[in-house]
Amino acid sequence: MTVPGFQEFMLPLVRLGADGEPFTQKEAVAALADEMGLSDDDRSELLSSGQTRLFNRVAWARSYLKAAGLLTSPSRGVSVVTDQGRAVLAEAPDRIDIKFLERFPEFVEFRSRKSEAASDVEVQMSSETPEEQFESGYQSFRDSLAAELLERVRTVSPKFFERLVVDVLVRMGYGGSREDAGQAIGQSGDGGIDGIIKEDKLGLDTVCIQAKRWQNPVGRPVVQAFAGSLEGRRARKGVLLTTSTVTKDAEEYVNAIEKRIVLIDGPTLARLMIDYGVGVREIATYTLAEVNEEYFDQDVSVGAPPHLEVSDD
Repeated sequence: MTVPGFQEFMLPLVRLGADGEPFTQKEAVAALADEMGLSDDDRSELLSSGQTRLFNRVAWARSYLKAAGLLTSPSRGVSVVTDQGRAVLAEAPDRIDIKFLERFPEFVEFRSRKSEAASDVEVQMSSETPEEQFESGYQSFRDSLAAELLERVRTVSPKFFERLVVDVLVRMGYGGSREDAGQAIGQSGDGGIDGIIKEDKLGLDTVCIQAKRWQNPVGRPVVQAFAGSLEGRRARKGVLLTTSTVTKDAEEYVNAIEKRIVLIDGPTLARLMIDYGVGVREIATYTLAEVNEEYFDQDVSVGAPPHLEVSDD
């Protein structure tokens, strides 16, 4: 089973506090995971932010319910069902979702302040939280960029491809300086080894490189020959990069031998180029923020906050 969409948690969250007792976010996550029979893998699945998908979806459900006035938060991370929430439970609804919450004026106002980039239909049908939608959009953009980048790499000259490989490895921290790596690669021509670079800036070990700008998959015979070339140079480590794919038997072979050989296929190469800024340039940066509850915990005033005075003028 996968983690349900965040709207699926709305009704169970209100039911959880039906007795009027406060509950914490941690208690809610554990109770709802048990109620829905989620596996350990479901409970531990992470988003790129490091937060679990389960925690994120329960948190967003809680946020929407608070916006609609069905839950309130008397203190940090604690929820209590409101009178309005208990009135909803008295109706015995089969489901609470965004469409259901639109009956409450405070929720409509909350929605009106949000971006209208996605249509109401898309939001109502989506199982993803806004944060997950942002992440999915970002990943889709990356995938598209990687595909475009790989097509471009496949058209470059062999000499430029060698330079590209050097740039990626140096950005990753291998090869010492750019000048050292540039002198090392493309010089040996020894038994299928296209170059030798330092493993680190101190040159404590060397790494042999083979770069293949191919269309056809790289199979075990090619990798086996590369491993033999390492033996001829008494090298223990190697990196084979290709613009195509790597067969399963090639991967099984490198896992079975003593030599440490890393196989980098075309899609992986493209992703590394994006991650380390090779052949791409930054066009925009976005920062996601959330409410800092610790900041507001500094408010130690007793009693309800003062009301603003409204003038008739």
